[in-house]
Amino acid sequence: MAALTDDEMALWTAWKAASDAVRAGVVAEIQEATGLSDPDFGVLTRVVELGGGRLRQNQLADSMGWHRSRLSHHLSRMEQRGLITRQDAAEGGVEVSITETGRDAVAVARPIHADAVRRHLLEPLAPEQLQALRAILPALAAT
Repeated sequence: MAALTDDEMALWTAWKAASDAVRAGVVAEIQEATGLSDPDFGVLTRVVELGGGRLRQNQLADSMGWHRSRLSHHLSRMEQRGLITRQDAAEGGVEVSITETGRDAVAVARPIHADAVRRHLLEPLAPEQLQALRAILPALAAT
């Protein structure tokens, strides 16, 4: 297969730079304000949004695209910090539950996340650029 053309490489480089800059800006603001890392925020919001506060560990791993061992190690660290608990599920497996500390952290982080997404992703773009981006991103995500 042929190497990328100069134009293709320039687009790839621009995509990576934009993606990295937006994500880094959002993550940094959440972490500075709450102490939650990007993976912490991802776990907590998925447990709340997908499970209403409780979610089976294998469903959580699938939703994050993580290997189960990676998630298990991360959950151990979050459990030590009092953000989540884990219990054996009656039908097998493990259930992850958010604690009050975790809920409080998410409550603080969500408006910071929203403001950061607006500042780093939405506000720099004109309305027609946002409309084009909304049309483009699902096509990329489907690959």
